[in-house]
Amino acid sequence: MHDLSALHQRENERNPERDASRMGTTPASEAETTSSGIHARFLVEHAGFTLDVDLVLPDRGVTAIFGQSGSGKTTLLRCLAGLVTPARGRLALGADVWLDTANAFCLPTHRRPLGYVFQEASLFAHLSVEKNLRYGLKRVARAEQRVVFEQAAQLLGIEHLLQRMPSGLSGGERQRVAIARALLTSPRLLLLDEPLASLDQHRKQEILPYLARLHDELDIPVIYVSHAPEEVARLADHLVLLDDGRAVASGSIVDTLARLDLAVARGDDASVVIPGIVAGYESAYELLTVELPGTAVTMRVVHAPMRLGEAIRVVVKARDVSLSLQVPELGSILNVLPATVVDIARAHASSHVMVRLDVAGTPLLSRITRFSSDRLGLAAGMQVWAQVKAVSLLT
Repeated sequence: MHDLSALHQRENERNPERDASRMGTTPASEAETTSSGIHARFLVEHAGFTLDVDLVLPDRGVTAIFGQSGSGKTTLLRCLAGLVTPARGRLALGADVWLDTANAFCLPTHRRPLGYVFQEASLFAHLSVEKNLRYGLKRVARAEQRVVFEQAAQLLGIEHLLQRMPSGLSGGERQRVAIARALLTSPRLLLLDEPLASLDQHRKQEILPYLARLHDELDIPVIYVSHAPEEVARLADHLVLLDDGRAVASGSIVDTLARLDLAVARGDDASVVIPGIVAGYESAYELLTVELPGTAVTMRVVHAPMRLGEAIRVVVKARDVSLSLQVPELGSILNVLPATVVDIARAHASSHVMVRLDVAGTPLLSRITRFSSDRLGLAAGMQVWAQVKAVSLLT
């Protein structure tokens, strides 16, 4: 985690005209102020690029900001942090206004109760892990501490690293320490700017479960910037898709990932998120039975034991879903789901199509060849069987 006060000071040195707006006070009355949600409206104009967004985001869970390089993801995050002040804009967390350019008000970065983790952990090299963590802790008055030292260390699985120096940590361990340090500032908002981008695949898989724990165990909204579909699918509740500085979609992860009018649903890595409830476990085969929401339809997933009734999210990649017009005979594929064809669209690869399916109210995507689609005679409204290998599912 970088020292945001220092970063903010450098931004002001480059932009001295902002100083006057930072001397204001929160507007006494504001018709737009509401009691819940994050309201972010920013207009930032640079040479050759404009960020123009107006978003209402949930104030709990993980919101992923997704888009290609240059789409404006980091600029949006820096506006939230106060490191960039838009030409016009407003930012409010519930009833607390952090930015209102119409009233010449901008809360300085060092006064915004937020944590910010960058692609590089940037730990203090001369301090042990424990002292790095306590640096974050001492920035918050005891009465305002919402996350305690032991909780942060346990949540990120770094208790055994406390006496180590940053030079002796792996990339994944350094990022876990950086996130724990950010949490110890007891933020009202946690900003993660592609925290896995500098890690190899092995280290990414190491840290993803810890990021998922933030979602499950902390009541702190997280804004997570990424261009990796797998990270977004595994972590996010809400998804904002940016393209050339505009928000082309904003909604629940379940619905947004399955929208065939969006590019994210037509690419090679297209996937959907299926929320479910654990309905059984076969210890001999390490298989969970997962019940889809509000139905008797179930899926089987290779997984460690979980408690009956516990919530789980299953990520299904479109390329792992095949289709049949009849119930397949006995085979190795464990998940054979009754589905209705909702829509068919051309995939990014011209030889493929993407099929949107409805499985008892839950959206599912299947990427198949155009040849297969024509051979099956697929059309909206048709009843089909979707087949998914249990070993291909992510949780």
